[in-house]
Amino acid sequence: MITLALSKGRIFDDILPLLTAAGIEVLDDPEKSRKLILDTNQPDLRVVLVRATDVPTYVQYGGADLGVVGKDTLLESGSLGLYQPLDLQIAKCRISVAVRQGFDYAAAVKQGSRLRVATKYVAIARDFFATKGVHVDLIKLYGSMELAPLTGLADAIVDLVSTGNTLKANHLVEVETIMDISSHLVVNQTALKLKHEPIRKLIDAFSQTLAQSATA
Repeated sequence: MITLALSKGRIFDDILPLLTAAGIEVLDDPEKSRKLILDTNQPDLRVVLVRATDVPTYVQYGGADLGVVGKDTLLESGSLGLYQPLDLQIAKCRISVAVRQGFDYAAAVKQGSRLRVATKYVAIARDFFATKGVHVDLIKLYGSMELAPLTGLADAIVDLVSTGNTLKANHLVEVETIMDISSHLVVNQTALKLKHEPIRKLIDAFSQTLAQSATA
C-alpha cells in the first residue's frame, strides 16, 4: 500500500489533473466527506488528508510514503532529509513583504535600520532581512496577518500572496517579493527503497505529465 499525504484546498484541487493523468482517481470528495483517509481506484494507493504544515512530518516519520507540500513549508520547517524529486508547478503563489498604504518602506529598510515584522514564516523572513542588513523584531502570527500593520502591531508583514486582493481590501501594498512558491513532491527515503517500483512509477507519471504540459 502506498500512502500519499495531501492537504485540502488548493493543493488538493491542483494535484487532481496530475493524478488523473497517472490513471488515479480519488473516490471521495474531501469537501463532502468527513473521512481523512480516502480510497482511490488503485487498490494499492490511498490518500490521507492532513494540515499542509504537517505533510513533511507525516512523510518524514513514515505516516505517509510521499506527499505534496508548498516550498514555503519545506523552507520554514526544513527539508528533514526528504527526497524531493519534483517541483509539480501547482498551487503557485509568492511570499512577499507588505505594508500599510503610505508607509515609507524604502526609508524603513535602510542599512542598519530596525523593523517589526509579523509573519508565520519566521525563518524565511529572518534570512531575507538579514541579507539586506536590516534588523528585525519578528512577531509570529498564525492568521489575520493583514491586521498587524493596521493596528500598529508591526511595520510590515511577510506572507503568501496569490492575487493580492486581500492586501488591497485591507489597504496594504506589496513592496517586495521574497520568492515564488509552488508545490513539491516529497518522498520518504526508506519507503523509496522498500516500495521502489510503485513509487518510481508514480514519480515518472507525474514527470511525464509535467514535461508534456511544458511543451504544449
